[in-house]
Amino acid sequence: MIIREAKFVMSNSRVEQCPPPTLPEYAFIGRSNVGKSSLINMLTGQNGLAKTSSLPGKTQLINHFLINDEWFLVDLPGYGYAKVSKESRAQWGKMINYYLRKRESLACVFVLIDSRHAPLAPDLEFIDMLGTEGIPFVLVFTKADKMSGSRAHQNVKSYLAKLQESWDELPRHFVTSAAEKMGRDEVLNFIEDVNRQLAQAAENS
Repeated sequence: MIIREAKFVMSNSRVEQCPPPTLPEYAFIGRSNVGKSSLINMLTGQNGLAKTSSLPGKTQLINHFLINDEWFLVDLPGYGYAKVSKESRAQWGKMINYYLRKRESLACVFVLIDSRHAPLAPDLEFIDMLGTEGIPFVLVFTKADKMSGSRAHQNVKSYLAKLQESWDELPRHFVTSAAEKMGRDEVLNFIEDVNRQLAQAAENS
């Protein structure tokens, strides 16, 4: 997939105020400071599209970016640690859960995992929730450039082994690096394939 245009459309805290659900949406979410904004900028080829910050919890709203006038990339607030109040975190949780469960145009959730760390409870719990709710998702391991290739491979392998303890079939996964543009083509080609499948299903319905 070639990204010809990527533009910010809106930010809001209410699913009802999101753009009309006429185009496929791909939501990106992960623990705070997982490198989500850097990954989004790398995928779209626009360094300033999603705001990056060294402080966790920068994203606090549902952010819609229109890609090629064909689909939406949705930047969701992170879960886990962030220097905000418990009340704010609770509000984020309700907003995220409502979006994930009710947004009819949601095609897939990209769950971002920091490839440098061992499996963490917040990630595993979130993944299990998606599985229980039947929400389509894939895993995106980030920051693979922060260590050797063999170490990154071993960490991903260990993570998938942990998931196999409770999952009969593992979700699809991608290994990425925003700095080195690793995984960019694979992620975008996956989105293109899903868009094609959705279009064919709509034609046959």
